[in-house]
Amino acid sequence: MMKKAVQQIMLGTVCTSETQTLDTLKSIKKAGYDALELNGFMIKPTSLMVRTLTKLAGMPTGKGGSYNWCGLLKDAGLSVTSIHEDLGSIERDVKAVVSEARQYGTEKVVITGMYRFDYRNAAEVDRLCSRLSKAGMELKEEGIELLYHNHNIEWLDCGGTTAYERIISGTNPSYLNFEFDSYWPTEAGVDALSEMKKLGDRMKLYHINDRGTKVIKTPVTPILKSDSMELGTGNMPLLAMIEQAKRVNADAIILETHKNWIDKSPVRSLTVSGEYLSKYL
Repeated sequence: MMKKAVQQIMLGTVCTSETQTLDTLKSIKKAGYDALELNGFMIKPTSLMVRTLTKLAGMPTGKGGSYNWCGLLKDAGLSVTSIHEDLGSIERDVKAVVSEARQYGTEKVVITGMYRFDYRNAAEVDRLCSRLSKAGMELKEEGIELLYHNHNIEWLDCGGTTAYERIISGTNPSYLNFEFDSYWPTEAGVDALSEMKKLGDRMKLYHINDRGTKVIKTPVTPILKSDSMELGTGNMPLLAMIEQAKRVNADAIILETHKNWIDKSPVRSLTVSGEYLSKYL
């Protein structure tokens, strides 16, 4: 049975101390989730630049770089589905990344796209495929699986196809598979369910989110801006995508939202989404 998990990026504002972090993790467990997906830049000290960039992107990392995350997760009764890392870290010191994954009891490391990278350049994307394959091969030798997490930029035109298609066709499932995020291709104007089906059983993890509008007061203009929503309150075909994840035996469905939470509370938001997930998993 697939695990239900939460992406750690949701928790920066509610992990300002170890005591608060444990309370937050216990709330996640109480809401019906089994696990957390970790970010390398949130479980160890990171540079001011990384913290600033994530905060500017609406994803504050919190102050957890020195916390005992292993102990906190154990006390809360949560396991770890996977860890997000960057490709450069794997290439510089693969053994350190392997050690980190083993420390948290996971066999999956996820790359969340490339920063300042031209996904329109076919030659660059082909080189990226080679780098991903090499990193995946090195991780596999240590019993760790490498996955690639998409955003919306992968659906730019890239030599007559999309960068995402190029990454799929240019890599070997023995060394690279996928953590599919259905929110981002939807934002790119693409049929996310169709893209999910193209991956087949190469989709090992599924990042879930809903998309719509949350009207709090009378809009100033006749235009509404779409944003992330609690599961079941937006307009995405979530049930069909959950069924597809089940069909290919994905290991976990992982909730990730960055903002637009009920009562501006990530815990309240993930609790509502957890109620929805519990109906279908």
